[in-house]
Amino acid sequence: MRQVMVAGNWKMNGSSDSVKELISGIKDGMASVTKAAVVVCPPAVYIACVSGAADGSAIKVGGQNICDEDGGAFTGEISADMLKDTGCEYAIVGHSERRALYGETDALVAKRFAAARRNGIIPIFCIGETLEERESGVTNDVCARQIDAVIDLEGVAALADSVIAYEPVWAIGTGKVATPEQAQEVHAFIRGKIAALDAGVAEGLQILYGGSMNPGNAKELIGQPDIDGGLIGGASLKAEDFLAICQAAE
Repeated sequence: MRQVMVAGNWKMNGSSDSVKELISGIKDGMASVTKAAVVVCPPAVYIACVSGAADGSAIKVGGQNICDEDGGAFTGEISADMLKDTGCEYAIVGHSERRALYGETDALVAKRFAAARRNGIIPIFCIGETLEERESGVTNDVCARQIDAVIDLEGVAALADSVIAYEPVWAIGTGKVATPEQAQEVHAFIRGKIAALDAGVAEGLQILYGGSMNPGNAKELIGQPDIDGGLIGGASLKAEDFLAICQAAE
């Protein structure tokens, strides 16, 4: 049976004091979280601080991005080795904000995915459609295209070393949330697409929901058969709310 995962994407939020307070609050509440795997992804400049504070707990740490190159003249980028050196085990790859705001293509996302894997970092691979794409009825086509970019480069077996996060772009930071039935439908499509190539990979793959999951809707969303947790944005910035989502897996 797949373990539920709850991953917090802190995005570009926080200060030295606030991230220390946040990770301390999450750590203090972990005794009530016995089933979910818990990951936090702070801004890069705070990764070392958060890793140090999380040490000795079950909390894992991830980066919000990862370079497709392993090192060199790539100003502003962060390599897999740098992430590992500061305590990361995970990295978010292809988040919708990276795709939409910074022009990351499917091909570049696939290269970032590959860089994570070859360096021992588990990619949290984000896919999902915009509101226009959903209204045009091409949600499955968009998700399939994004997944195929990785499969074409790395092979379907590579997905066994990853986590997929389905994030309907229209439900991120808007207050809109896909119904549990809508989310389950897409999650089932994703798992079915992969199962057609490798049933074992599909069965073991954690697929998270990444569209405004919060304490009020987490239990029903996580209760769907193909939803294995959440990639949490705004609600991950309050320890009490984040822990409540983690506890939805209990």
